Formats: sequence, structure tokens, C-alpha cells
Amino acid sequence: MRVCLLTDKPDHPLLAAAAAALTEAEHRVTFLDPDAGASPPSPPDALADVYLLKAHTPRALALARTLEALGARVVNSAAATELCQDRTRIAAVAEGTDLPMPRTRALGALSEALHGAGLPERGYPFMVKSRHSRRGDLVARVDGPDGLRDLAAEWPDEPVVLQEFLANSGWDHKLWVIAGEVFAGVRPAAVGAPPDGARSEPLIRDLPPDWIRLVLRTGDVFGLDVYGVDLLDREGSPVVVDINAFPGIRGQKGAPEALAALALRHPAPALPPARSGTVRDTPGPDAAVSSGSRTR
Repeated sequence: MRVCLLTDKPDHPLLAAAAAALTEAEHRVTFLDPDAGASPPSPPDALADVYLLKAHTPRALALARTLEALGARVVNSAAATELCQDRTRIAAVAEGTDLPMPRTRALGALSEALHGAGLPERGYPFMVKSRHSRRGDLVARVDGPDGLRDLAAEWPDEPVVLQEFLANSGWDHKLWVIAGEVFAGVRPAAVGAPPDGARSEPLIRDLPPDWIRLVLRTGDVFGLDVYGVDLLDREGSPVVVDINAFPGIRGQKGAPEALAALALRHPAPALPPARSGTVRDTPGPDAAVSSGSRTR
């Protein structure tokens, strides 16, 4: 098969290892940086069998749409990738489903919050995030009016979402999925830990089945094959606080092999990401769960 990776980082550990596995199996692997050169790249004369869309830039999305229009298989789809870059649209889709997410309000500019626009009903503290997810975007906790003024002075024109603050166990559970196989990691939560600094044990080795169902359900709702979900533990119940299309998935044993297998998989009929108010049925959670190692 011919596999093309759309990325500006061909040496990324996940991509490089997946490419090596495919090449060893005598498949043809190429890399294409959609942002290289003064003008956008033209579609190739001969299409690859599958394109892995790791780059999320406007050029990358435009190229992915063109390739899809020509009949190419793109993972993840351009529509699903673009959706997951917009936290306002993510919240709107989640609101029409059973996905547990913090209540979210959107502002055209952070400075609007100084006049009380969009402030969460529960008041302070609350979370402020850039509407458009990207490298170096804004993610901050605001504890009071002074903090809001300082943040607005630094990011006055930034389109943002305001989210209710969630007290949690103190751990940020990061789950990644490649074609239904779940990998798990954990790190101390940046905000929201218990005030005395005490943290419960993170759920790494034995994730509850309802957590796995939630993560797989998230991918189904948003039309994703390769994605990451950040979960916070709120009194024993998982809450989705972020969704990323085709994240790095670094340091997870078995992830490159899973990505290579996905590239070679015969595609099922493509499902677009859900719209607000649309709920899809999700298959049973028969996926593997990995935490540094793969299990079947």
C-alpha cells in the first residue's frame, strides 16, 4: 500500500516508528508537509491509498478536503479535525449528546468578560481557554476580578470559551485511542487539586469500564479514529475537559504498531462528526487498554 503522512515533523517518534513498521512490511511511505513552500501543495497525480492527517494548519485542512474530494481516504477526516480545533463547536456537539463536559460559554474576545459577558453562573473560579486549540494557546484558571483583568490585558482580543471550574482528584487522566485501542497516561492536574495537596491514587492500571466506554463514545460522536481525551475524576465520575484529533501519543508502547495497522485497515464507510443534537449508538467496549504496554 501507499501511505502518505501529512506533517511538518516526519521525525516525530510516533510517526517515524509507524513509518518504519510500514516500510519493513514493504509498504511505500511518503511524507508531505502542507506548509512547505510559498504556495499550497497541489494534489499528486497518483493518490496514496491513505493519508494520515497529523498537521492541523489551514493549508493541511484544505489539502485534506481536496484529497477527500478526489476519493482519497484521510485519517482523521478534514471535517473531524477542524471540528476538534474549535472548543465552541466541541461544546455544542457535546451538549446534544450524553458526554459529560463542563458548561461552556463563548466570547468573541476575552476583553468582553470585563463587562460581565459570559461569566459562569457559579462565578469564580472558572477556566478560560482559547476558542481555537493550537500550540501555545490560552488555558488558565481565573480566581477573581484582578486575575481576569490581568489576563484580559495580555490577551484582550483572543476569542475564548469560559468553562465552569471543576474540583477534582488532582490527576489529569490522558487517554489516547487508535482505531479502538486505548492507551492511558496520567499527570498531576494543572488546576483543581484538593486544597491540602492530597491526591488519590490515579486510575492507570485498571481504568473502570465506564471510563473506556466514555472515551470510545467520544470518538464515535466526533468521527475520530486517532484522538486524545483528557478526563478529570470528579467524585469518581469522569468528565471530558479536552479532545484532540491525532495527538502526539508519545511514549506509549504499541501505539506506532496500532497506527500502522490502522493505515492498512480496509476502511469502513466514513461517518461524519455528529452535529449538535445528534446522538449515535456506540458499539460495546471491546477495545484493548494500554498503559505503557499493549493488552488484548
